Amino acid sequence: MSATTSQQRTAANQVRQAVDTVAGVAGEVTARLPEAATTTREAIDEANRRVRQGSDETLRIVVGTSIGLASGLFLGGAPRILVLAALAPASLAGMALMERGDPVLRSAAKVR
Repeated sequence: MSATTSQQRTAANQVRQAVDTVAGVAGEVTARLPEAATTTREAIDEANRRVRQGSDETLRIVVGTSIGLASGLFLGGAPRILVLAALAPASLAGMALMERGDPVLRSAAKVR
């Protein structure tokens, strides 16, 4: 019985240590979340600004390349999240092109 009790205590201590470790990591992640969100937002804003400053020809190349890459990934059986990530530049560049070409969209973009 004492061997079983000793094993149970050891197992309980290991579980307690694992829970403490997970709680510590969760606390660190929670503390860094606002900083990560701010950094991500700044990166997205910068990418959007650069896309909108590009020439029409450059934006068309970005759209075509992005759609081509996404199509290749899709046909190759890549996970859907990668296909969607490959389409992200096409959506940004496509919206910039549409806003340039349509005066209604251009005025709506200025309101934002």
